[in-house]
Amino acid sequence: MNQTFLSVVLVLQNAADLDHLKNGLIHLGGHLQKQFSDYEIILVNNRAGVVPKSELEALPFSERKNIYLINLSSRSNTNYAILAGLDRANGDYTVLMEFPFIEENWTERLFEKTQEGFDLVYLRAQNVTSYGSNNLFRKLFYSILKNYSEVRIDPLAHETRIISRRALNSLLRIREDLRFMKPVYSIIGYRSAFLQTEVPLPDFSKVSFREQFRTSLVAITSFTNFLRSIAFWIFGFSCFAVLAVIINAVKVKFTNFDLFGIYHEALSGWAFTVVIISVFFMITSLNFYIVCIYLSNIYQEIKKRPLYIIESVERF
Repeated sequence: MNQTFLSVVLVLQNAADLDHLKNGLIHLGGHLQKQFSDYEIILVNNRAGVVPKSELEALPFSERKNIYLINLSSRSNTNYAILAGLDRANGDYTVLMEFPFIEENWTERLFEKTQEGFDLVYLRAQNVTSYGSNNLFRKLFYSILKNYSEVRIDPLAHETRIISRRALNSLLRIREDLRFMKPVYSIIGYRSAFLQTEVPLPDFSKVSFREQFRTSLVAITSFTNFLRSIAFWIFGFSCFAVLAVIINAVKVKFTNFDLFGIYHEALSGWAFTVVIISVFFMITSLNFYIVCIYLSNIYQEIKKRPLYIIESVERF
């Protein structure tokens, strides 16, 4: 038996989770009782429905006394529901568990991996079950995160993972209102590893496109410089376009032929007007880019993310 206090966080998202809750708790509680000296199971009811308390009360007292139920007053984003459970966790290690893994002995395997010196260990799928437009949207999302952000996210990572106490304390210091959990695990650092599982990632086609888009927008604006990069490319393109327009206007004025060799009659004042409009367009694009830089810096500043996180202090 491991002399460790383990917290397990389960988020109840829909009615199907409630249907499997009792059997899952019986299996999970029995396993934790054998493998760990002390444990707690934190259920976060994200307005999935009415939790059948009669079924929970039917459990043996030795298991029931370690179960805590948190009912959210209104349905919230999954990431916020996860945070509600992590805030309540008191264990030396905390396992964030998904229902497909509740009846397997993953808690023990995850914990054993942490004993090799890892503070975060997650389950990694071999593939995804999303197809068509959902899969393309997902690939685009992770491509943006990879190329325009310093955080590194495994696109095949499940939410199920174990977190050490010190890593969880650092994670809870990042109190952002707009939250996407997976990049936060990367921000706090610490040594991490994964265990391979044959269970594929959830089918994202069951999640509404509106929710997917909102979550993706939060992640892209919070953890990447993608939109600022777009503003830069708009400015760069405007400079190129303005230069081409000015050269074309001057060429028409003096030769009556544009850059494509098409004849135009040069009108008095036309070239001057085109040049002035083009210059003002370039100045506007430059101002837009500068404003984007300031807004991006202000947005990063108000997040109040820790400037650094100390993993350990040693004295010799």
